[in-house]
Amino acid sequence: MARRKSARPQRNTGQSRSKAKATGTGELRIIGGDWRSRKVRFPDAGGVRPTPARTRETLFNWLNFQVPGSTCLDLFAGSGALGLEALSRGASSTTFVDHTAELVQALRSNLRLLEATSAEVICASVDSFLDQPARQAFDIVFMDPPFRQGWLDTLLPSLSGQGWIKPGGWVYVEHESELAAPATPPDWHLHRQKTAGQVSYNLYRVQEAGRSE
Repeated sequence: MARRKSARPQRNTGQSRSKAKATGTGELRIIGGDWRSRKVRFPDAGGVRPTPARTRETLFNWLNFQVPGSTCLDLFAGSGALGLEALSRGASSTTFVDHTAELVQALRSNLRLLEATSAEVICASVDSFLDQPARQAFDIVFMDPPFRQGWLDTLLPSLSGQGWIKPGGWVYVEHESELAAPATPPDWHLHRQKTAGQVSYNLYRVQEAGRSE
């Protein structure tokens, strides 16, 4: 996932921001797994920046034993940093969702470059994507929405209520460090949390029926 600059909260258009042309390119280095040290490029569209390498390393240390063989959903995918890292580390598949056409095109190109055949890139707003019955439930969901637009309050109930996460699955969420942790469904349990600068990182476990944490 990737950090985006705040934009006007025109909620009916999903992750709203103007369709400005890309003014340059950025570079992402995958830090672990089969594609370790491979670099891919992405357009500088909408102020997207990859999740920092140190944060990715921390997250995938937390998920060290859960990623291999897992199905992953990368929401607000941007550069695809987290979903690509998961594929590199043995995830069986990743679905990327982003509404910015330039980023979607770059993700598809980078997946071809990496010869990744177990990935899908969907060009859609995250709210419209989640506001439908899940076509499949995922083992791991990554969610790093634009800050200061209130996305988590809207999207976390849809993510849970529409069946997008398997029982026993994991949800990774980033939010502004000045805010309290978002309200989560009652069957989500905070597994790990860390704050660095302006960002808080939270990993939740979805409780399996009949099992207490």
